[in-house]
Amino acid sequence: MRRLIECVPNFSEGRDPAKVDALIQTMASVPGVWVLDHEMDADHNRCVITLAGEPDAVAEAATLGAGKAVELIDMNHHRGAHPRVGATDVVPFIPVDGVTLEDCVAIARQVGQEIWKRYRIPIFFYEAAATRPDRVNLENVRRGQFEGLREVLKKDHDRQPDVGEPKMHPTAGVTVVGARKFLVAYNVNLNTPDIAVANKIAKAIRHSSGGLRYVKSMGVELKARNLAQVSINLTDYEQTPMHRVYALVKREAERYGAVPVGSEIVGLVPKKALEMAADYFLQLENFSPAQVFENKLAAALSGAPLSDKKEGKFAAMTRAFTEAVAEPNATPGGGSVSAHAAALAAALGQMVAGLSRKKKSQAAHVDKLSEHLDALRRDADALSQAIDKDAASYDSVLSAFKLPQGDAAETALREEQIQIATKGAAEVPLRVAERAVALFARLGQLQAIAAASMKSDLQVAKLLAEAGARGAIANVEINLDGITDQAYVAATRHRITELRDQLSAAPVA
Repeated sequence: MRRLIECVPNFSEGRDPAKVDALIQTMASVPGVWVLDHEMDADHNRCVITLAGEPDAVAEAATLGAGKAVELIDMNHHRGAHPRVGATDVVPFIPVDGVTLEDCVAIARQVGQEIWKRYRIPIFFYEAAATRPDRVNLENVRRGQFEGLREVLKKDHDRQPDVGEPKMHPTAGVTVVGARKFLVAYNVNLNTPDIAVANKIAKAIRHSSGGLRYVKSMGVELKARNLAQVSINLTDYEQTPMHRVYALVKREAERYGAVPVGSEIVGLVPKKALEMAADYFLQLENFSPAQVFENKLAAALSGAPLSDKKEGKFAAMTRAFTEAVAEPNATPGGGSVSAHAAALAAALGQMVAGLSRKKKSQAAHVDKLSEHLDALRRDADALSQAIDKDAASYDSVLSAFKLPQGDAAETALREEQIQIATKGAAEVPLRVAERAVALFARLGQLQAIAAASMKSDLQVAKLLAEAGARGAIANVEINLDGITDQAYVAATRHRITELRDQLSAAPVA
């Protein structure tokens, strides 16, 4: 089976084409490696080079690239708008085909060790390869940049590298190596040179300050063009797509009398990301990637069928919700899907109770089956309503974060509304979890009096109820992280523990 990975090393050189060419030639010299793309930016003083190929070959190419950067780049003289800590600043490995993210973690760890061994450049690991939770995010590792980190390493034990000595290479600094999913580097340029405007927009859209999930962003000054830029990384372009980010940047810019004058993609981008953007901005009805000529041709060349079978009535019945979930919007999300799974469990329980009640073999249990049937109907109705309630509660949180925060009174009101909305967003999945756990127990009781022929249906129902409960609990927990009322958080976490214990106490089978 073919095994392919991508690697996108970022080097702190974006002004000297000869040096960038030397880096490219060094890495391209490894058999089995393709250099697919490279980008240079003089304002950032940074280049991004995209490699692909067999894992071992790409790993060696990235290592050699780091060695060549030691020869070419002296960080003591480097100046640029983009944060950086080393000549070879970041080296991420991305799975493409026949390789898992865990495989890329192993490759990242191996390359980190090899760079230190050959070139004595200290190594930090980030994203999926991080050895500590506080180093998952690249911005945490890069805090202080080259100049600040150089001083911090002399005295702060907590900031020591994962591999190598607790001090920087004298000219190459340190290198951050990791493994991650496909990342889209997407920048939006504004018609103003005011970096403060770009910083405000970046703060509004990034997840760490209450913006969009899977978005990292910062303001950058493009002196050569007399523009300010909102520099963005999309760590999951399917969940938060480019077009949604662009629309929010445009809306936020209007608050400050600015407008986008263009946007750019740094490096390569998946075709699906552009298809999604085209679908959104052209408002195509019932668009499918199968309508793209190149996709259809690729399917034909691969031997895949060119036409889809006609959709049956049950598939059509579920299509609207599944398509709504698949949309690149925050809602309906995991909380709504958890409620839906539990609602399906209750519905399947109704089927089991209803069919069992008709069988002569279960005549002695008719009254009890009828009681269960009524309770399961109520569960299904309440859980179905929770699908929309969960989406609405999350939308309320987003609305609260968008409240103005100009003076102290506005800031205080915004924080109050955020806390109220976040509690609401925790309460809805908590109620779902409580009902789903009770449903799980009820289905267990039903098992003793249901017809034997219904065993597999009942088992599926219990699995769905458990999935709904655990999914809802996960949504409660993620909201608790943003709540400052510690008494409420402690009480809710205690309740979550009780619910988990109840689930664990009863086997599915």
